[in-house]
Order: sequence, then structure tokens, then C-alpha cells
Amino acid sequence: MKIFVIDDEPFALRLVGHQLRALGYTEIIAHTQAAQAVRALEHDPTAADVILLDLQMPEMDGIELVRHLARLKFAGAVIFVSGEDTRIVQTASRLATAHALHVLGTLNKPVPPEALRLLLDATRTPKAPVRPAGKVYGPVELAAAIAAGQLVNHYQPKVELATGRVVGVETLVRWQHPVDGLVYPEQFISVAEEHHLIDALTLTVLTEALRQARRWRDEGATILVAVNVSMDNLGSLDFPDVVDRAMRDAGVPNKGIMLEVTEGRLMTDTVLALDTVTRLRLKQIGLSIDDFGTGNSSMTQLRNIPFVELKIDRSFVHGADRDPSARAIVDASLTMARQLGLKSVAEGVEVLTDWHQMRAMGCDIAQGFFIARPMPADQFGVWLAEWNQHVGALIPE
Repeated sequence: MKIFVIDDEPFALRLVGHQLRALGYTEIIAHTQAAQAVRALEHDPTAADVILLDLQMPEMDGIELVRHLARLKFAGAVIFVSGEDTRIVQTASRLATAHALHVLGTLNKPVPPEALRLLLDATRTPKAPVRPAGKVYGPVELAAAIAAGQLVNHYQPKVELATGRVVGVETLVRWQHPVDGLVYPEQFISVAEEHHLIDALTLTVLTEALRQARRWRDEGATILVAVNVSMDNLGSLDFPDVVDRAMRDAGVPNKGIMLEVTEGRLMTDTVLALDTVTRLRLKQIGLSIDDFGTGNSSMTQLRNIPFVELKIDRSFVHGADRDPSARAIVDASLTMARQLGLKSVAEGVEVLTDWHQMRAMGCDIAQGFFIARPMPADQFGVWLAEWNQHVGALIPE
């Protein structure tokens, strides 16, 4: 592994170099100026596999260097090493990620050897494949797919943090395309909204989710099924009646479903949305505010709309154990949820530390890849049996 260490302080360069050699890394190139590293990469884009860089440097600082790495489409990994305020370093890390750079993490000066080792070890672990956005499909093809029954539901479990008990699932739609295989919602939901297909799409997803909920109930599992709804759905005055009718047809009680509404989309046509959501709640149908904290009027929505559940966005949950700002936002969200009598759900629980952090903070429910990825209904039973067998290890006595 070829490693660039970029820092204008000679002592810092020697210290990090010594630590790297102690860890068994020998191809180390020190740069006292960021511009030197840029020239080396312009000459040979493969000159470094990993770059450890300081933010506060003269002539060209670390943020300027990030801009150059993005320009060069640097394919290696980046580690920020800085004595700056933690929030500044974290913002720099987010900026690099937004530039599509692979950020391994951040380290404070003086660099802890064990933390450095753990970050570098991560370069040896294959990254999960990134799913390309792919093509966006047209309205005619999407309408035909809905009519032909090509939309399928996958389900991601939601688990009670205090007990480990599976209490629900979120329904996530997929398109089983006859040629392209499994197509993900970001490639067709906006098309459905723009071309007045969202009502038909939502009804298809809702109907199958309720049928599956009925099957689980018949098997003895009471699973609260959550279904995502669009603001365009809430713009239809008869939507509450459509949902109520679908639940009666499926034989699922109204309290057996949760409708998840993305916070940002609640901003348009407030009067109509208030009419619809109030009637939904009168019918005892649950409402969840999704991606909480990412919209523009969180407090207003919580005040105006009778939600029963608050889902904290994954951007605050994942890594909150090492991000004081994210942790403060999660804590404030949980406090509001408790004071308003809402169930709290942490999205983006992707690793064990996320699970322990959310549990320690008193969050009610967890959802994320650490628990399970979204799966077809026919895989849920096997997963549930395995989860119940091993969950005890996550719940201290």
C-alpha cells in the first residue's frame, strides 16, 4: 500500500511515519506542501492508495486539496488528520464524501496508533458494491408495469431496542423488470409522481403489503406494516377512504398499518394535507414522519399533524457514537418524541455501535442493515427465526 502523508509540520510527519512503519507499512511518501502531492498525482494517478492529510496548511489547505483530489478523480482512500475543532473536521469529511471521494475516517492529533490501524485495516475489507442509479423509466412503461403486476414489495424489519423483539416492517417497493431485473424506487417514483401514476402505484404496494400482513397474522405474527405514501397521495381527499377500504378487504385492523410521510414533502398544500391526515387518524390509521430533521419545518409539522411515530434520519443515526453534533440532534429528537408521546425510530442502524448508541439514548425502535436488509416476504420467516435465536446477545442482562 502506497501512503501519502501531507502535513506542514515536520514533527507530525515523522510521528505518523514512525507509526505507519510500526504497523508494517513501508511505502510512505511525506509531503510538507499539498501542492507537491497534487503534482505527484497529476503525474501518476496511482501514486497513492491512501492519503493522510492535515486541514490547516499554508498556501494550499486541506479543503483546497480535496477539491483537487475530486478533479483528479482520486480512486484511493482519504483520512483527515487534524487538530482543528471536531465539527470542522467532520464537515470537511462530508465535503470529501460529497465529492465522491472514499473517506476512511478522521483522526485527531496526536494520532492514536490503534485508531490509525483500524482505519487502514478497513482498506483491506472489500466495500459493499454501490448500486448505480441506472436509467430512469418513462411513464408509459411504468403504467404498463403497474397494470401487469410487475411491482413487488420487499420488507425491512423494525426491532424494539429494549427487548430485541421484531415489531414491524417497512414496505419498500421494487420493480421486477422483465429485461433489466430488479429496479429500485429512485428510478421510477418521481416519474409516477410527475405523471399522475402515484395513486395507482401506492394502491398496488398498499394492497400487497396488507395481504402479507394478513398472512403473517394467520401464522401467529402480529407485524405492524409501514407503507410509504407520497404528498400527492395526501392531496386526494378520498385517500383515507381508499386506505380504509383496502384494510377491510385484507382483514387487517386499521391499527395494523403505519403510513410514512417524508417530512420535506409535507410542506406543499398544507390545508389539503391537514384534511387528509386528520381523517386518516380519525380512522385509527398510524402516521409516521419520515427522515425527521432533514426538512425545513420540522417543528411546525410536529405541532400541526397528529403523528404517532418519529423516524430519525439515518444521516444523524449512523456514527452518532463518534459524532457529537449528530448525537445532540438525535438526543433532541428523542426528547421531543417522548414529550409528544411519539414512538421513536432510528433509521440507518448499520453497525453494532449504532445499535448500542441508540439503545443507550433510549430510542424505542431500530431499523437498518445491522438488523437486516430489505427482503422478499418469503425470506422473512427464515430471517426472523435466526434473529430470535441470536438477539439475546444484544440485550444485556
